[in-house]
Amino acid sequence: MDERRTVKVSKYLSKHLRHQPERIGLTLDEAGWVEIDTLIAAAAAHGFRFTRDELDHVVATNDKRRFAVEGTRIRASQGHTVEVDLGLASATPPAHLYHGTVARHLDAIRAEGLRPMNRHAVHLSPDRETATRVGARRGRPVVLTVDADAMHRDGHVFQVSANGVWLTEAVPARYLRFPG
Repeated sequence: MDERRTVKVSKYLSKHLRHQPERIGLTLDEAGWVEIDTLIAAAAAHGFRFTRDELDHVVATNDKRRFAVEGTRIRASQGHTVEVDLGLASATPPAHLYHGTVARHLDAIRAEGLRPMNRHAVHLSPDRETATRVGARRGRPVVLTVDADAMHRDGHVFQVSANGVWLTEAVPARYLRFPG
């Protein structure tokens, strides 16, 4: 499968497994799972055809491991804007986590901290390199350091998704270190 097709299928899966399953008539279960055959049929009925082999290729080669397959089912690993319970247990974070953003958001972040916006949780990266890639999707990246150890000591709850993204309800500004 060529790279352009891989990206196209990946974006389609993200849109319908994270944000708009109803657009193609899908109903995710409470944990975000849907039968793969149901997904493929719904996509085809709405004019986007892909094979099980293409889906498996996207799942296997996605560098961010955005999707999880369990038997005959698939779900997005995190990042949903639709209501799901990923069933993630609380986890003790490393001392520092990182958040990639762009300069135009810094004033709001300084004032309000990190908020989930339209997602269920704030997404944090385990290393600067990953956070840099995340921030670069929106422009020139700025990486913030999160004092996850202090947050955890103060009672904030963290979870880690299957693909290594750390999730928390919000990050108050006092736990953030800004560059420069």
